[in-house]
Amino acid sequence: MGLGAIDLNLLVALEALLEDRNVTHAGLRLCTSQSAMSGSLARLRRHFNDELLVRVGREYELTPLAERLLPLVQDTLHKAEEALSLTKQFDPARSLQRFSVVMSDYMMSVLVQPLLEAIGAEAPEVRIDFHPLVYGQPESDTLLRCHDMMLVPLGYQLPGVSEAVMHDRFVCILDRDNPRLTDGRLTLRDLAEMPHAAASFGKSQTPAGRQLETLGINPKVQVSAPGFGVLPFLVAGTDMVALVPERLARRFEGFTRVVVVPTPFPDVPLVEALYWHHNRHADPGHTWLRETIRRVGAELDASRAAQDAAAQDVAAHEAAQESVSGPGPGPSQDDTHQENEFPTLVRAS
Repeated sequence: MGLGAIDLNLLVALEALLEDRNVTHAGLRLCTSQSAMSGSLARLRRHFNDELLVRVGREYELTPLAERLLPLVQDTLHKAEEALSLTKQFDPARSLQRFSVVMSDYMMSVLVQPLLEAIGAEAPEVRIDFHPLVYGQPESDTLLRCHDMMLVPLGYQLPGVSEAVMHDRFVCILDRDNPRLTDGRLTLRDLAEMPHAAASFGKSQTPAGRQLETLGINPKVQVSAPGFGVLPFLVAGTDMVALVPERLARRFEGFTRVVVVPTPFPDVPLVEALYWHHNRHADPGHTWLRETIRRVGAELDASRAAQDAAAQDVAAHEAAQESVSGPGPGPSQDDTHQENEFPTLVRAS
């Protein structure tokens, strides 16, 4: 039978069905309905005169023919994608391409504005559809197939390609009149005794949460929210504290009653990464968007490094002045706040 006698789109459905071994999951992966996927499976069964998927208990297994088909279909589709990508051209200034990007509320708060400025300067007609990250979704390639890319913390066990694009660190935020504040700082005991507002990410912990656990601190979470973005509003006017990425915290400083103070332990890094499916890797438009995101992330990191260097210079100058004039009155010490009551710090990886 010649290629013109069959619908080659069935190869895409066949790959999804054989890889997922589930009609519903294959439909989600291809962003199509379960009934449409069932129809494709019926057509494929007629074409091959084979069941392809057979129920064994509550699961489906591949028939011997399906086992032989799977690597052939995967290789065929991969080569077809490579061949088609060779003919594509992408001109940012004239493109009308539309991208779909999934990202956390944190990334929407700190990256979208500079990213849109960069895109607008190079590709004014390109459209970006941003979608929220729904925590608790299975770590499969379904999202990567339905969207162009994801921007989420490094560490998701996704089967696509990933690359770190931006770095941040965690800080504490609390109401400016919180009595726990001493010389603009908190102690480990403060974090152990204060009520917390925390971001909830399903079963996943934030790097700062893992650091507290390492230090033997089990936070007293009084309220939780699905993401970091609402936490400044939750702690304002209360006695709660929250651990959030610094870039997000600085955006609310002065806008709400919250103040930003360093954590009473060494910096805990947050690494944001770009994830995408391998079948989009060679697409010129996708490549351009990835490079734009990398550039914006690198610029944000460079700006942060310059701010840190300037702050270190100020601190060094003040220390030099103090060595000449003699030490001034030091910060008052509270003997009830002793950090050595907690386990020795282990820097987060």
